[in-house]
Amino acid sequence: MRHRFSFTAFSIIFFVFVFAHQSVLCKTLKRDVKALNEIKASLGWRVVYSWVGDDPCGDGHLPPWSGVTCSTQGDYRVVTELEVYAVSIVGPFPVAVTNLLDLTRLDLHNNKLTGPIPPQIGRLRRLKILNLRWNKLQDVIPPEIGALKSLTHLYLGFNNFKGEIPKELANLRELRYLHLNENRLSGRIPAELSTLPNLRHLDVGNNHLVGTIRELIRIEGCFPLLRNLYINNNYFTGGVPSQLANLTNLEILYLSYNKMSGIIPPGVAHISKLTYLYLDHNQFSGRIPDAFYKHPFLKEMYIEGNAFRQGVKPIGIHKVLEVSDAEFLA
Repeated sequence: MRHRFSFTAFSIIFFVFVFAHQSVLCKTLKRDVKALNEIKASLGWRVVYSWVGDDPCGDGHLPPWSGVTCSTQGDYRVVTELEVYAVSIVGPFPVAVTNLLDLTRLDLHNNKLTGPIPPQIGRLRRLKILNLRWNKLQDVIPPEIGALKSLTHLYLGFNNFKGEIPKELANLRELRYLHLNENRLSGRIPAELSTLPNLRHLDVGNNHLVGTIRELIRIEGCFPLLRNLYINNNYFTGGVPSQLANLTNLEILYLSYNKMSGIIPPGVAHISKLTYLYLDHNQFSGRIPDAFYKHPFLKEMYIEGNAFRQGVKPIGIHKVLEVSDAEFLA
């Protein structure tokens, strides 16, 4: 029995020694070390002061750099997440980021990044979350983002992007949340986006977009899981088509401040989950169908700034609709 105990104790000690020895030998991939040090050199003092040492994943004596998450793959460690937000990073988008090929999350939101997103962004094939909102990024949205087939969350709002929405975004079959609001985008929303099978939230509000809702939902079976549609503060024309009722999961429909006209079809009131309806400041006419006032879930309906018949009343207390990041960020 004593020999068996000694052998077991020796086995445990040997395992711990080997594991610890392997952990020491497990180094960060040189590619990632080089990329992060290039980023460190370009970001400025607000970030650099907390990035101590040469290894972004830590070297045993020093912890990983703040905002850097690493994981072990075989004999090496790789960088899988980079979150450096709200630290007033100034300057162009750090191209070296596109060398971190194992990234699953890239969050640089609420900084002062300028210039374009480089086309090399398409190299980050494992990326699931890309959050660049609240910067000063410019130029067009690169179509290479359409190569990020694992992407589930894309946040590009509150920048200075111009040009058209690239139809290549329709290649992002896993995409759930698409935020392109508060930019200078023009042209039409590609109808191909309506085929995204997992899209829950589409926000293109506060741009210079044109077109009609009918064009956007013309593809059969479109927007199968869409819950929130924001196209407010653009230049949309035409009416609200009865086919909109086919978006059975719709909860928020935000059409405010466009140039839309015509009557509101009764069928829209039969979208069972509809909770917020914003029709204000368009050119709608006629009357609001009674079904809207009997809807079991409709909490707010904004109608002011239209040509509805006298006596038509809104629903609910009017207040600014604010949705927190926590509802969208994974």
